[in-house]
Amino acid sequence: MGFVQRVLKLQHAGILNSPTPNRVIQNIEYIDINKTVRELFNIVNKPVRPASAMLFFVMYDIESNKVRTLIAKYLEKKGCTRIQKSIFLADLDRSVFEQIRSDLAEVQACYENNDSLILVPISTDYLQSMKVIGKSINIDLITKNMNTLFF
Repeated sequence: MGFVQRVLKLQHAGILNSPTPNRVIQNIEYIDINKTVRELFNIVNKPVRPASAMLFFVMYDIESNKVRTLIAKYLEKKGCTRIQKSIFLADLDRSVFEQIRSDLAEVQACYENNDSLILVPISTDYLQSMKVIGKSINIDLITKNMNTLFF
């Protein structure tokens, strides 16, 4: 069963006000920021990118826990990298971007909600000029831009 069909099945079963599933839900309260930044720089510093590759962010604000979990798993399965709880970065083929856009638009339309999903194409130059503010991260070590002075 495809992603959109699963969401439609949930919609027919009643997405809202449904009980919590009897399983442990992935804990995203703690995201390893150093691992995330390393993954970001691996994307940015790829020596060769196919001409059909496209960098883009996917961001969302989704009320339903079930739909939010399904979308997060879908994005990870498609090859997107979670960089924050509701923000993913991807370096994928343009056709995969279009498939993700199409599937998310279909999910958005299948039930009444106040959700929002944003897909933002971004250039490598903009991504390389990214600034990380927050927890202590040694970005120079990650990007291998260490400068050494000899006396």
